[in-house]
Amino acid sequence: MNITATKTDAANASVVATIDASDIEKNLNKAAKQVAKTASVDGFRKGKVPVAKIKQMYREQLQQDAENEAVQKILEEAKKELDINSADIIADPTFKKFDKQDDKIDVELVISLRPTIEAEDYKELAPTYEEPTVEESEVEERLETLLSSNASYVELEEKRALENDDQANFDFVGKIDGVEFDGGKAEGFELVIGSGQFISGFEDQMVGMEIEETKDITVTFPEDYQSADLAGKEAVFTVTLNNIKEKAEATLDEDMVKKLIPNDENATAETVKEKITEQIKSEKMSKLYNDELKPQLIDALVEKYDFALPQNIVEQEIDAQINNRAREMSEDELAQYKDNEEKINELREEVREVATNSVKATFLVDYLAKKEGITVNDQEVSQTIYYEAMMSGQDPQEVIKYYQENNLLPAVKMGMIEDKLFAKIIGIDQ
Repeated sequence: MNITATKTDAANASVVATIDASDIEKNLNKAAKQVAKTASVDGFRKGKVPVAKIKQMYREQLQQDAENEAVQKILEEAKKELDINSADIIADPTFKKFDKQDDKIDVELVISLRPTIEAEDYKELAPTYEEPTVEESEVEERLETLLSSNASYVELEEKRALENDDQANFDFVGKIDGVEFDGGKAEGFELVIGSGQFISGFEDQMVGMEIEETKDITVTFPEDYQSADLAGKEAVFTVTLNNIKEKAEATLDEDMVKKLIPNDENATAETVKEKITEQIKSEKMSKLYNDELKPQLIDALVEKYDFALPQNIVEQEIDAQINNRAREMSEDELAQYKDNEEKINELREEVREVATNSVKATFLVDYLAKKEGITVNDQEVSQTIYYEAMMSGQDPQEVIKYYQENNLLPAVKMGMIEDKLFAKIIGIDQ
C-alpha cells in the first residue's frame, strides 16, 4: 500500500493512496475467518464452516468490509505522518477518487481539520449605536391595545344585531350532504366574532344576526384541514344565536392593574406604563440588533480575520445554499439545471463567497464564544423554545418534539450562543 499525505493548508489535508488487490484479499480472508468462527450454515457444525464457503456466501459484504478496513488504515497512516490529532478532524473525509481496478484501488481523499484561529482586538469591531427611545404616544397606544384585549364582555344595554368584536353565545349543528358529522355540533358555544377561530366565512356570515335568530351558514373546509374526512368539503351549519355581549370599556383601574401584573402587590398604573415602556424599548433594541448591529459585526469579523477553512465544510454549505435556492425556483427554472453540469457549477461559484463567509463566521463565533466563556445549556434551549411556542399559540411540547426529531436543537443552541456573544461584544444588556 502506497500512501502520500500532504497538508494543503492548516485546515485541509490531501491523501493519495494505492491499495493493492492483495491487501484487500488479505483483509477479506481475515474477516471471513472471523465470521466462520460463529456462522451457522446447514451441513456444517458451528464454527467449522470452511472459509471458502463463507467467502462464497458473503463475498459482497466481506469485500466492502475489507475495502473499508484498508481505507481506515490509510487514514491512520496519514494522521501519523502529518501528526494530526483525531480531535481536530471535522466530519468524515471526502473521497475525490475511488477507482477500482483488477489489481488495485486508486484512492484520493481530503481530510478536513479544525481551523487555527488567532483573533485579537475583536471588541474594537463592535458597531456603535444610539439607544432607542420610547415616546409617550407609543406607550399610550400599546396601553390602549392591552386594555382592549383584557376588557371583559358585558350584556347589551340595548338589543341590537351581532357585530364584529362582540361575544356571541350560540348553538350549531353542522351537516355535509344533509348528514351530521362528528365534532360539528355544540350548544351554548361562545365565540368572539372576528377572531378567526372558526372556518373562513363562518363568522362573517354571523354578523347581523339577531338574538334568537336561526340561520344556515355555508362554508367549505380547507383542503389541508386536520380531519381528512372533512377536508375540502362543503358544510351547512344551522346556527341559533342565544345571546350577545359587547366588550366593556376598559380602564387602568386597580382591578386591571392586578390582572396585568398579578405577582406584584405594590403595582400601580405607573408600574404598568413602565413595563410597557421597557417592552417597547426591548422590541426596538431587538430590531436594531437583528437588522443592523449583528450583520455589521459579522461582516467586520469576517473581513478582519483570515484563516484557512476546511473545504469539505465549505462545499457542504454551498450545497445547502443551492438547496435553499432550489426551493424557491419554479419548475421551469429547475428544468434549466437538470443534467446541466456547467450551469450547476456556475451556480456553485455564484454562492461560493456567501457560503465561505458563512462558514468563516460560524468558526469565528465558536472560537470567540469559548474565549469569552459563553455557554448555553440544554435547559436554556428548551426554555427558549417553550416560551416562543407559547407566545405564538403553539403546543410547546409538540414544538420541542419537532425540534428534537428533526435535529434542530444544535442550530438553536448555536444561535443563542451567537446572540449572547455579540450582545457582550456590542455591550447590550440581556
